[in-house]
Order: sequence, then C-alpha cells, then structure tokens
Amino acid sequence: MPDFTDQSAVDAAQELLIESSDLVGRVARHIKARFASESSGHDWYHIHRVWKLSRQIGTQEGANQEVVELAALVHDIADWKFHDGDDTMGPREAERLLTEEGASADLIKLVVEIVATISYKGAGVMTAMKSLEGQCVQDADRLDAIGAIGIARCFAYGGHAGRLMYDPDEPPVMHATAEAYKASKGHSLNHFYEKLFLLKDRMNTETGKKMAEVRHRFMAQYVAQFLEEWNV
Repeated sequence: MPDFTDQSAVDAAQELLIESSDLVGRVARHIKARFASESSGHDWYHIHRVWKLSRQIGTQEGANQEVVELAALVHDIADWKFHDGDDTMGPREAERLLTEEGASADLIKLVVEIVATISYKGAGVMTAMKSLEGQCVQDADRLDAIGAIGIARCFAYGGHAGRLMYDPDEPPVMHATAEAYKASKGHSLNHFYEKLFLLKDRMNTETGKKMAEVRHRFMAQYVAQFLEEWNV
C-alpha cells in the first residue's frame, strides 16, 4: 500500500507559509479560499502542487523565490478556459490582487508578465518565457499536466467540459494558432497528442527537463494501455 504520510513534513511547512503574514502568505490564503471547491483539475491542490514544484525548481535554478512563489500562486487566477477565451483576464486579476495586497509596482510587473505568458496555446504556437522565474513556474505548471496527476486532470477537465473520453473516428489536430486551439472541442485522449506529449520537449530548465522524463514515460505507457484495452 502507498504511504500517504511521506509528504506530511513538507505539507506542514507549506501550511506555515500559508499562515504567515507576509505577501506570499496573504496571497496564498486568498487563492486557497477562492479555489477550494473547484472541480475541473484547476483547483487549490493543483495550484499548491505548482507552488511546491516552482519552489523546488527555482531553488535548483537560482531564481528569485518571491517572484516564483507569487507567480505560481496566481498563475491560474482567471484561466482563459473559464472566461470565454479571454487571456487578458488572468493578468488583470493577478495585478488587482497583488495591488490590493501591497506588492510593489516592479514586483507586480514581473509576476503579471509570467501570468500573461504561461499558458500553452497550441502545438504550433511558441510561448517563450523571458524570465528565469517564469521558466520555473511554467515548467512546474507543465509538470502537473503530465504523469499520473496529469492523466487524472485531463479526464477531470474533459468531464467538466462535457467532452467525450475518446472517439476513434476523431484524429488529433496539431493547432497552428492560439485561436484554433481555444476553439477545439476534441475528446480527452486527443489532448495527449495535441498537448501533453509535447510538453517534455518544451521544458525550459534543466531541472524541469529531468523531472519531465519520468512523468512523460508513465503517461505514454498509460495511453498505450488505454488503446490496447479499447481495441480488445
């Protein structure tokens, strides 16, 4: 049986950060309350995992941890998928929250730029991060989209969006534009080919690349097994 207590010390330390009175703690409490009951796979626990992964990657890569942590916490504050494709909503909401919590203008600018650039927008669309901090958070977010957790999140979002699990008559589409990607309504298994299998080679940092290898292999094995069972 898996040991569910292995992460207890790490989680306890993270809870202390959430309860702290500094800027990161205040933002974390707001985000936790806001996303506690979200059910599409973009919930507080997703954000919490990205926060932890971002801290790990940022430490290894020598990034500014305050920028990394704040960007990780607000990266999904208003995802375009839940706001009629409006990818300006996230940066605006991030700026509003950070301003309310007293962040400096320079810090807000750095974080908002990361939020504006973080999302995947299609197989044919590159979303290059300018800052090391943004690269760390983008890698962390993409790591949570692959592997065992990524598989669960893919199907959770598919169900939330009313998508079929799989349709063998509908092949994947390698979207050439962000508009085409946003308009896509394909089934959940196509998402592996249209996005998830591509993320390993789009990692920015050496730390992220190493972590992605294991998760990618597991995900590829899962899809192979899925198709084998489907085609019995």
